[in-house]
Amino acid sequence: MEFLDLVRKRRSIRRYKSDPVPQEKLEHVLEAARLAPSWGNRQCWRFIVVTDEAKRRAVTTREWAAEAPVVIVGCAYPNLSGSKFGQQYYMLDTGIAMEHLVLAAAEQGLGTCWIGGQLDEEAVKQALGIPEAVRVVALTPLGYPAESPGPKDRKAMGEIVSYNRW
Repeated sequence: MEFLDLVRKRRSIRRYKSDPVPQEKLEHVLEAARLAPSWGNRQCWRFIVVTDEAKRRAVTTREWAAEAPVVIVGCAYPNLSGSKFGQQYYMLDTGIAMEHLVLAAAEQGLGTCWIGGQLDEEAVKQALGIPEAVRVVALTPLGYPAESPGPKDRKAMGEIVSYNRW
């Protein structure tokens, strides 16, 4: 599949079939995340694959997300990434890795949905035994879609791109 076709195909999925995700597909999406670039190649991210139903329910405030057979929690060691001009890059590093993961999932016929600001970091840490020094950046349910949402409206190129000045 051509890359732009894959990007166009990917959707945020909020309904999942109960079918299990085969291990080889799970490993494929995790390998895509592992290969993502990061600040100084420090690879600050860590991923927790949550298959236990009670734990899936404990880590997300979204009932529909817990219905997926897998939830992947993207975490980071902030001290293993960089910081410059007040910007902490662990969020970006982990975001890039998560985007690799969700695109690889779409390639495999799996659905995902970014969950970032709508999670309870302390609840996730407690449920999964995540160390205090680690931050929970995002999570995504992972499974076979039980819906086929259409494309969302996108801004025209001229609204988002300029050349040589603002």
